[in-house]
Amino acid sequence: MDLVEVAPQAQPPVCRIMDYGKFKFESLKKDKDGRRKHNVIKVKEMKLRPKIGEHDFQTKFHAVKSFLEEGDKVKLTIMFRGREMVHQDIGKNLLERMARDLKAISTVERTPLLEGRNMIMILAPAGTAAAAAAAKAP
Repeated sequence: MDLVEVAPQAQPPVCRIMDYGKFKFESLKKDKDGRRKHNVIKVKEMKLRPKIGEHDFQTKFHAVKSFLEEGDKVKLTIMFRGREMVHQDIGKNLLERMARDLKAISTVERTPLLEGRNMIMILAPAGTAAAAAAAKAP
Protein backbone atom coordinates (compact mmCIF):
# COMPACT_ATOMS: atom_id res chain seq x y z
CA MET A 1 0.00 0.00 0.00
CA ASP A 2 1.15 3.51 -0.79
CA LEU A 3 0.28 6.95 0.53
CA VAL A 4 -0.87 8.91 -2.56
CA GLU A 5 -1.57 12.64 -2.64
CA VAL A 6 -4.96 12.95 -4.37
CA ALA A 7 -5.69 16.69 -4.23
CA PRO A 8 -2.56 18.79 -3.63
CA GLN A 9 -4.46 22.07 -4.24
CA ALA A 10 -6.96 21.43 -1.42
CA GLN A 11 -6.49 23.05 1.97
CA PRO A 12 -5.23 20.88 3.72
CA PRO A 13 -3.88 18.56 0.95
CA VAL A 14 -5.79 15.27 0.65
CA CYS A 15 -3.98 11.91 0.70
CA ARG A 16 -5.25 8.36 0.28
CA ILE A 17 -3.84 4.94 1.11
CA MET A 18 -4.05 2.74 -2.00
CA ASP A 19 -2.16 0.29 -4.18
CA TYR A 20 -0.63 2.78 -6.61
CA GLY A 21 0.43 0.16 -9.19
CA LYS A 22 -3.11 -1.22 -9.39
CA PHE A 23 -4.56 2.33 -9.62
CA LYS A 24 -2.19 3.22 -12.49
CA PHE A 25 -3.04 -0.03 -14.34
CA GLU A 26 -6.81 0.53 -14.01
CA SER A 27 -6.58 4.17 -15.15
CA LEU A 28 -4.60 3.14 -18.27
CA LYS A 29 -7.14 0.41 -18.98
CA LYS A 30 -10.02 2.89 -18.61
CA ASP A 31 -8.33 5.35 -21.02
CA LYS A 32 -7.76 2.56 -23.55
CA ASP A 33 -11.43 1.50 -23.38
CA GLY A 34 -12.49 5.12 -23.87
CA ARG A 35 -10.38 5.42 -27.01
CA ARG A 36 -11.76 2.15 -28.36
CA LYS A 37 -15.36 3.37 -28.08
CA HIS A 38 -14.50 6.76 -29.63
CA ASN A 39 -15.92 7.03 -33.14
CA VAL A 40 -13.90 9.11 -35.58
CA ILE A 41 -15.96 10.49 -38.45
CA LYS A 42 -14.02 10.60 -41.67
CA VAL A 43 -14.78 12.81 -44.64
CA LYS A 44 -14.67 10.98 -47.95
CA GLU A 45 -14.66 12.90 -51.22
CA MET A 46 -16.37 12.06 -54.49
CA LYS A 47 -15.51 14.13 -57.55
CA LEU A 48 -17.94 14.57 -60.43
CA ARG A 49 -18.00 16.46 -63.71
CA PRO A 50 -21.03 18.34 -65.11
CA LYS A 51 -21.15 16.19 -68.28
CA ILE A 52 -21.28 12.88 -66.39
CA GLY A 53 -23.13 9.96 -68.01
CA GLU A 54 -26.06 8.23 -66.32
CA HIS A 55 -24.17 4.99 -65.64
CA ASP A 56 -21.19 6.88 -64.21
CA PHE A 57 -23.57 8.86 -62.00
CA GLN A 58 -25.13 5.62 -60.71
CA THR A 59 -21.67 4.19 -59.96
CA LYS A 60 -20.67 7.30 -58.00
CA PHE A 61 -24.10 7.32 -56.30
CA HIS A 62 -23.64 3.77 -54.98
CA ALA A 63 -20.13 4.58 -53.73
CA VAL A 64 -21.44 7.66 -51.88
CA LYS A 65 -24.30 5.59 -50.46
CA SER A 66 -21.87 2.99 -49.09
CA PHE A 67 -19.72 5.75 -47.51
CA LEU A 68 -22.77 7.18 -45.75
CA GLU A 69 -23.90 3.74 -44.56
CA GLU A 70 -20.45 3.21 -43.02
CA GLY A 71 -20.99 6.42 -41.03
CA ASP A 72 -18.61 8.70 -42.94
CA LYS A 73 -19.38 12.20 -44.17
CA VAL A 74 -19.13 12.74 -47.93
CA LYS A 75 -17.84 15.82 -49.70
CA LEU A 76 -19.24 15.99 -53.23
CA THR A 77 -17.18 18.12 -55.61
CA ILE A 78 -18.17 19.11 -59.13
CA MET A 79 -15.18 20.30 -61.15
CA PHE A 80 -15.82 22.81 -63.91
CA ARG A 81 -13.41 23.33 -66.81
CA GLY A 82 -13.36 26.12 -69.37
CA ARG A 83 -16.80 27.00 -70.70
CA GLU A 84 -18.50 24.65 -68.23
CA MET A 85 -18.34 27.55 -65.77
CA VAL A 86 -21.18 29.18 -67.73
CA HIS A 87 -23.47 26.22 -66.93
CA GLN A 88 -23.15 26.07 -63.16
CA ASP A 89 -26.85 25.20 -62.94
CA ILE A 90 -26.09 21.74 -64.39
CA GLY A 91 -23.61 21.09 -61.57
CA LYS A 92 -26.01 22.36 -58.95
CA ASN A 93 -28.78 20.14 -60.35
CA LEU A 94 -26.44 17.12 -60.13
CA LEU A 95 -25.65 17.81 -56.48
CA GLU A 96 -29.31 18.39 -55.64
CA ARG A 97 -30.26 15.16 -57.41
CA MET A 98 -27.65 13.24 -55.38
CA ALA A 99 -28.97 14.79 -52.14
CA ARG A 100 -32.57 14.06 -53.12
CA ASP A 101 -31.79 10.40 -53.95
CA LEU A 102 -29.89 9.97 -50.66
CA LYS A 103 -32.42 11.84 -48.51
CA ALA A 104 -33.42 8.67 -46.62
CA ILE A 105 -29.93 7.99 -45.26
CA SER A 106 -28.32 11.44 -45.19
CA THR A 107 -28.78 15.11 -44.48
CA VAL A 108 -27.21 18.04 -46.29
CA GLU A 109 -24.66 19.57 -43.96
CA ARG A 110 -23.52 22.21 -46.45
CA THR A 111 -25.58 23.28 -49.43
CA PRO A 112 -23.95 23.53 -52.89
CA LEU A 113 -21.46 26.40 -52.90
CA LEU A 114 -19.08 27.51 -55.63
CA GLU A 115 -15.44 27.82 -54.57
CA GLY A 116 -13.29 28.83 -57.50
CA ARG A 117 -13.88 26.30 -60.28
CA ASN A 118 -15.37 23.70 -57.92
CA MET A 119 -18.88 23.42 -56.54
CA ILE A 120 -18.94 21.66 -53.16
CA MET A 121 -21.68 20.07 -51.06
CA ILE A 122 -21.26 18.03 -47.86
CA LEU A 123 -23.57 15.19 -46.85
CA ALA A 124 -23.62 13.65 -43.36
CA PRO A 125 -25.17 10.33 -42.31
CA ALA A 126 -28.71 10.78 -41.00
CA GLY A 127 -28.01 9.20 -37.61
CA THR A 128 -25.23 11.53 -36.42
CA ALA A 129 -25.63 14.35 -33.93
CA ALA A 130 -23.85 16.75 -36.30
CA ALA A 131 -26.39 15.93 -38.99
CA ALA A 132 -29.24 16.62 -36.59
CA ALA A 133 -27.75 19.99 -35.66
CA ALA A 134 -27.27 20.84 -39.35
CA ALA A 135 -30.89 19.92 -40.09
CA LYS A 136 -32.16 22.31 -37.37
CA ALA A 137 -30.04 25.24 -38.61
CA PRO A 138 -31.78 27.44 -41.22
